[in-house]
Amino acid sequence: MRRDGCTAEQVGGAGDDACDVRATDPAGRIWVIQCKHRRDGDRGAAVGVGVLQQVNGTARQVHGADIAVVLTDGRFSSKAIPWGREHRIHLVDRRVLGEWAAGSRPLWDLLDRIPPPHRPTALS
Repeated sequence: MRRDGCTAEQVGGAGDDACDVRATDPAGRIWVIQCKHRRDGDRGAAVGVGVLQQVNGTARQVHGADIAVVLTDGRFSSKAIPWGREHRIHLVDRRVLGEWAAGSRPLWDLLDRIPPPHRPTALS
């Protein structure tokens, strides 16, 4: 997030209320990102609806998120994908993470349905 021009802080740890990273992008939007590592990558256990429910319960209410994200180096379950869409939680799987990590585009350019900026910016 810092590489893409955001201010960002690591929040994660015990009692983090389902937020590992909280960032503000150049457009003034607050991002709350929950990260889920999978030792076996996309061959390991899928991230399920339960994780998304935790994020949904805290991202906006506790952390003030404009954009809630669950990020994994693995994959999401078939039930998590529509659940995330319905509840406005952006899912970043191994494929999207790899594209973002390549550095050619900021995360907001890789995701659909990002809310508009809080203030006019050269990015919009």
